[in-house]
Amino acid sequence: MELQIPRNPLEHFLPQANYAPSPANDAIEPAEIALAVEGIHKSFGDRKALQGVSFSVLPGERVALLGPNGAGKTTLIRCISGRVRPDSGSVTLFGRSIAKAGASQQLGVVPQDLAIYGDLTARENLVCFGRYHGLRGRSLRDRVQWALEWIALADRAHELTSRFSGGMKRRVNIACGVLHRPRVLLLDEPTVGVDPQSRQRIFDMLDELSEMGTSIVLTTHHLDEAQQRSDRIVIVDHGQVIADGNLTDLIEKTVGPQRRVTFHVRGRLHYQPAGLSWDSAQNRYSCSVDHLVDELPGWFSRVEQAGGEIEDLEVHAPNLHDVFLHLTGRELRD
Repeated sequence: MELQIPRNPLEHFLPQANYAPSPANDAIEPAEIALAVEGIHKSFGDRKALQGVSFSVLPGERVALLGPNGAGKTTLIRCISGRVRPDSGSVTLFGRSIAKAGASQQLGVVPQDLAIYGDLTARENLVCFGRYHGLRGRSLRDRVQWALEWIALADRAHELTSRFSGGMKRRVNIACGVLHRPRVLLLDEPTVGVDPQSRQRIFDMLDELSEMGTSIVLTTHHLDEAQQRSDRIVIVDHGQVIADGNLTDLIEKTVGPQRRVTFHVRGRLHYQPAGLSWDSAQNRYSCSVDHLVDELPGWFSRVEQAGGEIEDLEVHAPNLHDVFLHLTGRELRD
């Protein structure tokens, strides 16, 4: 009996144009910019969710889209995917407006909430989503088989996804979003609630897509993921882009490249050398250095002259976490 295709659970995330057949991807002339977001404004009543957001993504580039709760990320993703119409501004994919017929077929969206059917098998889910994206016949069969092997679930293709672990469901969810070979992929928190092995597998999968030329926009609250898995970082807060660049540039422009050295001191210092700070919360001393190898011996000497001896030394290099807190603050947001 032929599989009956249920209602698409992604319809709340994707434009309706995504569900109909469209011209093949290679029929659209490549452009220098894969995704261009220009001057997006969006308000809900008196609340200004987005206030002139602009950024672009190059073909094959991996961009981490970050921001605290309430920063406007969700609204921005919905504007990019065509589910929310901005008050002003534009979104283009390879030079074509997202509103034009067929343009959205270049886009894949993987939402944070799982959008697969628990009462269907992995293969049946992939068939459903392939048909939503206009795939038929041999093309559909080939893409489904590719996806099952890509997510390492070919041996469990005929099991209901309701019996899968969280990580396995995430992998199926991602595969459903890329069956139609999108050239730009939006991922919203793709590793929420997964084990370390599944997390690694998901990023291996994304690395493969990137190597094939897919542009990836990743939203995540795991700053280590963003730091390790992106070519560029865009930080949004209060509906505006407050930072855009690679990690080295962002560190240079915000917290600076100095390393923070913290250590316990054996003995009691007769005086506190200039440049040395005391952290009463951690019961440790700290100092900042530009060149670790050149400057650290001098600190050993200054502490010894003051009557102490450095032990349990730790070196902290500035990272994305430092940049993020510097730009968005440390207060909790709901």
